[in-house]
Amino acid sequence: MTGHDTKGDPIDIGEATGDAADAAHRGTSLEAGLAYLKDQLRRLPQTPGVYRMLDRRGDALYVGKAKNVRKRVTSYTNPSKLPERLRRMVAETALLEVVSTHTEVEALLLESNLIKRLRPRFNILLRDDKSFPYIHITAEDGSAPEGSPKRWARIMKYRGSQSAPGTYYGPFASAGAVNRTLNALERAFLLRSCTDGTFSSRTRPCLLFQIKRCSAPCVGRVSHGDYDELIRQANDFLSGRNLDIQRQFAARMEQAAEELEYETAAYFRDRIQALAHIQTRQDINLPALDDADVIAAWHEGENTCIQVFFFRAGRNYGNRAYYPRHDRSAETGEILAAFIGQFYDNKPPPRQVLVSDAVPDGELIAEALSLKAEHAVTLHAPKRGDKRKLIDHALQNAKEALARRQAESASQRKLLEGVADAFDLETTPERIEVYDNSHVSGTNPVGAMIVAGPDGFTKNAYRKFNIKSTEITPGDDYGMMREVLTRRFARALKEDPERDRGAWPDLVLIDGGAGQHRATVETLAEMGIDDVPVVAIAKGPDRNAGREVFHLGPGRTHSFEKADAVLYFLQRLRDEAHRFAIGAHRTRRSAAAVKSALDEISGIGANRKRALLHHFGSVREIARAGLSDLEAVDGISKAVARRIYEHFHEQG
Repeated sequence: MTGHDTKGDPIDIGEATGDAADAAHRGTSLEAGLAYLKDQLRRLPQTPGVYRMLDRRGDALYVGKAKNVRKRVTSYTNPSKLPERLRRMVAETALLEVVSTHTEVEALLLESNLIKRLRPRFNILLRDDKSFPYIHITAEDGSAPEGSPKRWARIMKYRGSQSAPGTYYGPFASAGAVNRTLNALERAFLLRSCTDGTFSSRTRPCLLFQIKRCSAPCVGRVSHGDYDELIRQANDFLSGRNLDIQRQFAARMEQAAEELEYETAAYFRDRIQALAHIQTRQDINLPALDDADVIAAWHEGENTCIQVFFFRAGRNYGNRAYYPRHDRSAETGEILAAFIGQFYDNKPPPRQVLVSDAVPDGELIAEALSLKAEHAVTLHAPKRGDKRKLIDHALQNAKEALARRQAESASQRKLLEGVADAFDLETTPERIEVYDNSHVSGTNPVGAMIVAGPDGFTKNAYRKFNIKSTEITPGDDYGMMREVLTRRFARALKEDPERDRGAWPDLVLIDGGAGQHRATVETLAEMGIDDVPVVAIAKGPDRNAGREVFHLGPGRTHSFEKADAVLYFLQRLRDEAHRFAIGAHRTRRSAAAVKSALDEISGIGANRKRALLHHFGSVREIARAGLSDLEAVDGISKAVARRIYEHFHEQG
């Protein structure tokens, strides 16, 4: 069996040691775990690799890397030298899997990837690792026909894999930071931001041209040569050569003023102000820093906040806070090392990574990052100078963010305790699941589940359910809820029958009245689940918010005082479920509209549909397109273009 490292070269993968069938019956005690690991030692390679410790269900407990796998696993067989956390891990270990790699660097990269994918319980885990937005200036296609939008580069916000041709700048810490920068860049360089479909359909300049945020290449208001110069200036500015650009603009402004061309002078003045706006909104700027990430960890007991500041071309692109999950015994350097590996698993590292504390295996991590980035990456914990001031600033931000989070967590805990008191729950709920349905007259029905707990909304646990049953009468809310609950809990029974992984709810909250409560309880009972508390939240008289009635069971209801904080909390949960359900419904309805509009046309398969949508951006733009515009789409012949054109004209 073979796998691949990050560069695509094959690596050898060792066989899983032990037998999965035996593991399922093996006991969970420290003695049993130690005996199993000792028995496997002679089979383990004395080479670099990654090992996975699995429990008897086959779920990952821990993923680790080693220069010598046998030597590392041997260290787990001496319980007197293990902390309590690792003793618990060894006690649950029923199966060991090993992946051999060519080098320790490859092992480190693979370890980070597996930790993010498998999320083992005993590893330090990075949570909420969302993708970052970038600014993308697309590449011009000189071979495209004259008048094609492909001939004119576009500036846009972008997330995802950077496979499309062009230049990418970032990452930015938030969408807001990108939007503000894009707004200023449009005013400074007048680049188009519209989709190719919108570009192709224009016959006169749009509003952005009128407010001096675009040079209107769509209708020929700027030549190719002048537009290429604007693109060059934008790339120079984003690459850090901003002073040169500002000097050029200032010189041309002064020249225009001397020649009494005041409108031209005002034009360059506005562009200079737009560039200044970008820089003044970026708080700390350090031109000598060039490309770097500043990573600082503030650690208190079992809680840590890690702040990451992004500097590109000497400018601050914002910061983001992370709260990794770890054991109380974890050291700050250990937390940082685990964070860095997982953080850069799906994003390119800059040339410098500045950290608040020295990390174990720092040189190895730097080598792994260099291999991934295909350029030299340094990992450094500065002790003095401007770089240390940046670290101190990031540490202060981390400290304050952790204090705010702990305060919010304490407040959230009080609200959860209030929920337990109000509904007579045995324990304070750690996981509340809220369910709602959305449809329009029974069409495109969607069920939704949101999750909340001590840390607020757990958005990566949200789920949507496209209602599939053909036996449900359109508009049958009870039938839809039964399908949603059956699918949700059938999966829970299959994946976590012993309820020890934190994925089972301590409370199920339903948007509805006594009928919805009864349908929910009956559905769960049919699956053998009778110990999950269910509460249905019904709007009060005249659907008045603040007068909700909570149904707890036959003849049992609860109401809150109108100003009760727990009531507001439960209303927020219901409203969040409602928002998520409506969003899921709109997405399904839009997909159905696309399908019905294009799939009714003969000769339009998946590839042609994709080409049309990529070219025009939406079905509306396809319907508005002229015959020549349709013929310009890759893969659309004249005959097919006429068929599409006639279809939409027949539709009115």
